[in-house]
Amino acid sequence: MNILLLYPEFPDTFWSFKHALKFIAKKASSPPLGLMTVASLLPEEWELRLIDTNVRALKKSDLDWADLALVSAMTVQRDSARSIIARCKEAGIKVVAGGPLFTGEYDMFPEVDHFVLNEAELTLPPFLDDFQQGRPERFYTSSEFPDLRRTPAPQWHLADLKRYAAMSIQYSRGCPYHCDFCNVTALFGHQVRTKSAAQIIAELDALYEMGWRDSVFFVDDNLIGNKRELKQELLPALIAWQQKHRRLSFYTEASINLADDPELVRLMVEAGFDTVFIGIETPDEAALHASNKAHNRGRDLIEDVRKLQRAGLQVQAGFIVGFDSDAPSIFQRQVDFIQSSGIVTAMVGLLQAPRGTRLYERMKQEGRLRGDSSGDNVGATTNIVPMMNSEALREGYHNLLRTIYAPDNTARRIMTFLREYRQPELRAKFGFQHKMAFFRSLYRLGILSRGRIHYWKVMLWTLFTRPRLLPQAVTLSIYAYHFRTVCEQHVFKGTCPAPMEFEDSNP
Repeated sequence: MNILLLYPEFPDTFWSFKHALKFIAKKASSPPLGLMTVASLLPEEWELRLIDTNVRALKKSDLDWADLALVSAMTVQRDSARSIIARCKEAGIKVVAGGPLFTGEYDMFPEVDHFVLNEAELTLPPFLDDFQQGRPERFYTSSEFPDLRRTPAPQWHLADLKRYAAMSIQYSRGCPYHCDFCNVTALFGHQVRTKSAAQIIAELDALYEMGWRDSVFFVDDNLIGNKRELKQELLPALIAWQQKHRRLSFYTEASINLADDPELVRLMVEAGFDTVFIGIETPDEAALHASNKAHNRGRDLIEDVRKLQRAGLQVQAGFIVGFDSDAPSIFQRQVDFIQSSGIVTAMVGLLQAPRGTRLYERMKQEGRLRGDSSGDNVGATTNIVPMMNSEALREGYHNLLRTIYAPDNTARRIMTFLREYRQPELRAKFGFQHKMAFFRSLYRLGILSRGRIHYWKVMLWTLFTRPRLLPQAVTLSIYAYHFRTVCEQHVFKGTCPAPMEFEDSNP
């Protein structure tokens, strides 16, 4: 059989990095790891074709070639997924759907022929057995969680690697925490399951043999969920691997209590991690308490961020406004926190309630739920009725974004970060594409941009005070340009997805 593995397009949002990717002539941040892993679970005799629509269009010739289409998506890809499924159905191709979007919203896609939900290691094999016997059912689900030590390596050869800025690897699934707005545990459970260090090294070896020499994203929702195995098995293995190869740059996601373990931080930096995304969410203790973000409470969050920066980890972070306890002062509090912390990549969104979360169920019981979340972390979109006046929430959110992404403020944050950051002694080398990004930034940001004065201020300050950190200054300036462009083109002009309609609970 001829099988299409289809990955829908991401909208122009913070996480897409669309405008930053142009500086290095790449089409997407990373290839679809889930589909490439699913490919390793399919019969060897099947012919596979991966179509990542973030990289290239789905063509009629692809549809004419295919016997079956497998679609995987996240919530933010909902609209593109609908379009792809419609095209497959028009071409007479049966569609099999899986991944977070369909696991949470299968009832919204009546046109899909078969749903392979939850984790494919458990639900795909029975579907394949039934399919090959000519009696497939419509739904395949499981309440159990697979052993990742039996998960096969992804088939990276299906992707056109040169079109991506980074490759992705997954070490663990699951999270030990209980944040009520997060659906990670609904999808993957609270028990943190890991691959073996040998599996990860084998995957890195495969990428290296294919010529990959750039960044690798460990996509774990919380890499430090199982600290013991991380410290005793994976990190020592990564350190040994890095010593034998040209050093690669790793980045990942973790919880803020990473700052409590200096030894773990040291090992991560030595292993090649230079960036970590952290869900800080809010400086408001009441909101942290109400959302059950217990591991963020009672901390000096800014000092925690600085600890990580001083150790050699750039901190990227997510922030949320629109909690029930948020007063109008929250917008300035968020601005003050973000500016003081030196977090340049600060992604701020309105609170949303994804399906499967405690927040979703609570909003439903209180009659405050309005449809499904967009899955997007940019734009004045929410699927809950806020306690704050809706217009005040939108206006405060927009003003927050205008403030933190103003060229003068991003310049200040970059310099604040570079003052704190201690670059690791061993670091990834910058190749041709990074040099081209530098020259493109000189033209686009240093000449064409309205914020060119602040760009040059950052470049000159870095050159004279932190010359070794000039590549970081350029990269962060490009990221800031991306965030500002997304806001200007979609949020402030109202071209982002329309906000859910709701009545004010506090007019």
